[in-house]
Amino acid sequence: MLAVPDQPCPPPPAPLAKDSPVTTPTSKVVLITGASSGIGEATARRLAASGHRVVLGARRTGLIATVAESIRTSGGTADHHELDVTSLESMRSFVAGARERHGRVDVLVNNAGIMPLSTMDALKIDEWNRMIDVNIRGVLHGIAAVLPVMRDQGAGHIVNIASVSGLRVDPTAAVYSATKFAVRAISEGLRQESREVRVTVVSPGLTHSELTDGISDPAVREAVRGSMGVAIPAAAIGEAIDYAIGQPPEVDVNELVIRPTAQG
Repeated sequence: MLAVPDQPCPPPPAPLAKDSPVTTPTSKVVLITGASSGIGEATARRLAASGHRVVLGARRTGLIATVAESIRTSGGTADHHELDVTSLESMRSFVAGARERHGRVDVLVNNAGIMPLSTMDALKIDEWNRMIDVNIRGVLHGIAAVLPVMRDQGAGHIVNIASVSGLRVDPTAAVYSATKFAVRAISEGLRQESREVRVTVVSPGLTHSELTDGISDPAVREAVRGSMGVAIPAAAIGEAIDYAIGQPPEVDVNELVIRPTAQG
């Protein structure tokens, strides 16, 4: 419809600055594991800037305290809680604390993960077991802790961070890939079982984070770091999660794969 000449349409409102916290009627309580750095930290900052109330969990309490304080200084709402995802009791305490403080739990971002890559014949069995504990059991513990709460609420959203290594297997990544294939399988099973709870699996490609620091084999570590020249910032993954949880209740974004344009 054309505007009447003597009644011009008002100019559109000025866009909000990307990092400016906003208050919206759709503000959610979002719990984020592994929030002390990388994707977890970037996601906390992005969601807080969108007006959500974020609760940061990690073992490194000093770091998450600093991140939470930075978010609050910027006008956002953020709490932090010590968390070891390999412990079900720790995860339950994390969820209970957030629920007690905010009255509900709307979103869990199961982000905590490790990536100590190595060839199979290196027989780094302790590292294999640690990946299983953090990358698989940690996700299961998160689901176990929030699912009863979300069922009681009649709504909720679980976001599980997988990897493009859950879509393919490369040398040195056999066990890591196995854990991320598992995350995708768990997510899809949970999605099919759920009606009130939405489930999203996010699979990042090469992304700037501390994951490479956990690679104990010097040759593998340097090879992986050499490929990071095309890596995208962790903020790109935070943006994708913000998009997924911002959809209306009847829309479930099931899976997002986010790679650098230059990644093969």
